[in-house]
Amino acid sequence: MMQPQLAILVIEDELQIRRFLRTSLVSHGYRVLETGTGQEGVEQAAQLQPACVILDLGLPDLDGLEVLRRIRNWSTVPVVILTARGQEQDKIALLDAGADDYLTKPFGVGELLARIRVALRRTASTAVGEAPVVSFGDIQVDLVRRTVMRNGVDVHLTPIEYRLLVTLVRNLGRVVTQRQLLHDVWGPEYADAAHYVRIYMQHLRHKLEADPSRPRYLITEPGVGYRLRDEG
Repeated sequence: MMQPQLAILVIEDELQIRRFLRTSLVSHGYRVLETGTGQEGVEQAAQLQPACVILDLGLPDLDGLEVLRRIRNWSTVPVVILTARGQEQDKIALLDAGADDYLTKPFGVGELLARIRVALRRTASTAVGEAPVVSFGDIQVDLVRRTVMRNGVDVHLTPIEYRLLVTLVRNLGRVVTQRQLLHDVWGPEYADAAHYVRIYMQHLRHKLEADPSRPRYLITEPGVGYRLRDEG
């Protein structure tokens, strides 16, 4: 029995880009819903309940950030942003408003498809409950026993290092802003202590990465935050 096609809602006002996305997504087995306005995008997201939303920021009626906020008022559907805005503060605002990921134009279809797959896997794992053991490469994190192993050997982490890693694990594949990491790991009173994140991320890399100077998993998103790379 064939699996039903997952529906992707594209909210993009540029017809050429919309056609490109439609062709690319359909050729990879997705069903595409599309609109060129923010208001209609919000309505379609509510009525059609897509598996994922691809949202452009430069819409004619509503700013994409406002569209994202309206969707987040009632839905946790994965939202991947397309943006021509390269400013770090714009990216941080998007992630803080609930975006799952973003791509800066111009972008490659392979990268877009990878971001969609990560968002869909995360949604699926949330739907069935959090996995007690999360693996990436040669690292295993047991969220029940609160243990970390590398190549089958226990890795000792301090309480702060462990909380930092778990925050990234719970957002596997997704960019986590410095602000969110500081809030979740140290508390809201540490909102301006960005150096804490840098220091402890270096500690984690030395304990978990084969080459800390060229990390494979604990990836820096310059000026924005960090991402635990999902290679699944």
